[in-house]
Amino acid sequence: MLNVDHLSKTFNPGTVNEKLALDDVCLHLAPGDFATVIGGNGAGKSTLLNCVAGVYRQDQGSIRVNGMMLDRLPEYKRARHLGRVFQDPLMGTAADMEIEENLALALRRGKRRTLAWGVTPQERERYHGMLKSLGLGLEDRMSQKVGLLSGGQRQALTLLMATIGTPKVLLLDEHAAALDPKTARKVMELSNQFIKDMGLTCLMVTHNMRHAIQYGNRLIMMSQGRVILDAAGEEKQKLTVEGLIQRFSQQRSDEVMNDRMLLG
Repeated sequence: MLNVDHLSKTFNPGTVNEKLALDDVCLHLAPGDFATVIGGNGAGKSTLLNCVAGVYRQDQGSIRVNGMMLDRLPEYKRARHLGRVFQDPLMGTAADMEIEENLALALRRGKRRTLAWGVTPQERERYHGMLKSLGLGLEDRMSQKVGLLSGGQRQALTLLMATIGTPKVLLLDEHAAALDPKTARKVMELSNQFIKDMGLTCLMVTHNMRHAIQYGNRLIMMSQGRVILDAAGEEKQKLTVEGLIQRFSQQRSDEVMNDRMLLG
């Protein structure tokens, strides 16, 4: 479903600030794969996600989703095929619009605009059921402005918006990192439920090693712009936080570790 082949990306080439972010990265996800990506600061995790989403244009390599080449497509056209939830809960929603209006925008992503009513009664009934599945009481507040919601509620709504059109690939960019532990656990449980129930293919970047081990059927470790571990099946089931720390240490001594990973 997602094929990343020999992807390379360098920022500020030819200057003193030159940084090799991705170094010949190859990654292939089958339909239904839920891969967690972990690594230290500067490992290339977010750059990989941004290249797939079209935020950055890679220097070399190719990106295909369901056989379709995305290399030449701008970010807004890739949104037809990709769903994305950002780390910042404020980025995925329109604060001055109502909850149901945000869902209507997400439902129409990539489609031709018309002069029909923005939210039809049939859609409103559908949104009510979807919001009820979150278990946050948002189904009774559909006409409320999104800016009045808490960070966790907005992130749960963003997750709903990102999956409403059943994207070919779902990109989760540390989407629970800015939330308190209880809310983060709820958002992670919802994410896992949506991915399983809808059979989505997902690539999730995280600094939380426990989340990386607990969720998904594959764990990918990156360091210095390269994939250094791709564990699946029984190998992933046997992974522990201590074992991951040891693998990190073997690759780059203690340079790769940071407070966010250790405390996570």
